[in-house]
Amino acid sequence: MPASSPSLDLIASTVDRLRTRLCEIIVGQDQVIDLILVALLARGHVLLEGVPGLAKTMLVKTLAALLDLDFARVQLTPDMLPADIMGTNVYDLNTRTFALKKGPVFTSLLLADEINRTPPKTQSALLEAMEERQVTLDRQSYKLPDVFMVVATQNSIEFEGTYPLPEAQLDRFMLKVKITYPSKEAEKQMLLNWQGGKYGLSNEEANANGEVPGHDSAPGSYLTALKPVVSAQEILDCQNSLNLIKVEESVVDYLLELVTKSRSMPDLQLGGSPRAALNWMAAARAHAALTSQDYVTPDNIKHVAEAVLSHRLVLTPEAELDGLTAEQTTANLLKQVPVPR
Repeated sequence: MPASSPSLDLIASTVDRLRTRLCEIIVGQDQVIDLILVALLARGHVLLEGVPGLAKTMLVKTLAALLDLDFARVQLTPDMLPADIMGTNVYDLNTRTFALKKGPVFTSLLLADEINRTPPKTQSALLEAMEERQVTLDRQSYKLPDVFMVVATQNSIEFEGTYPLPEAQLDRFMLKVKITYPSKEAEKQMLLNWQGGKYGLSNEEANANGEVPGHDSAPGSYLTALKPVVSAQEILDCQNSLNLIKVEESVVDYLLELVTKSRSMPDLQLGGSPRAALNWMAAARAHAALTSQDYVTPDNIKHVAEAVLSHRLVLTPEAELDGLTAEQTTANLLKQVPVPR
């Protein structure tokens, strides 16, 4: 394989720096971390799903601390209004003019916590921001930062007091990532980190944060000691360099065949959209970059297939009664389409 370009080397070194620190602190979730980094590189948004207590929120807050980016968190509730996210124009009595009071969406990394606890009207406030990276208030459009990413979380087992996300909202998320319980060894390491008060920090960081072995402080207090390891400009450079990852026509045909096949499967009411195909291609490119490749292979496409498709596929009632899941349907889809040589 020919030597990679300096731009691709930049992606590899930047991502490796960020991934290493994340994996040191959030133990046992390496696959989840890789998929979030895929979305970050590919300018996509992520829906994190898992039962309570799996560090979904802590993972995103740790990522924000390691990135030199503006960060905002919204705890979504049933009584929240779109203006609570987007902002509103407020009348200033002193100047007798309206001034924009920006909402939390005007940031680079937005954590929308428990997105399925807020009504569809409020959920839809994010549609324009996620797709067009701008916000329109009172017929005036405001551009969002060049690096903009939404990470939303939802619990998978709580249905009371929740609102299902509509298909239009789900389709705006590049990836849906399911967080499961860590292995026994990883959970033991998590307990040791917590008992020692370091949470994966270096001795210098732990001492700067006032943590000493045996210090029984709350998990999450380490965030104040973390220093950014990647700048906003480095992330932007990596995103702009992603188009250097080559995609052969046979691989494009393979991806297209997978998407079109999903629209005719008997177990599905709704298959992958054209936006799903574009997101799938971008995610495959980003995964290739993560693995230090300068070209996309069918394995890259397969690796991100479940994360790209699982929230977009709508099963028929009969398939649901048979206990079929979107993940199983994705696996069946990959078996039905031959891999190009």
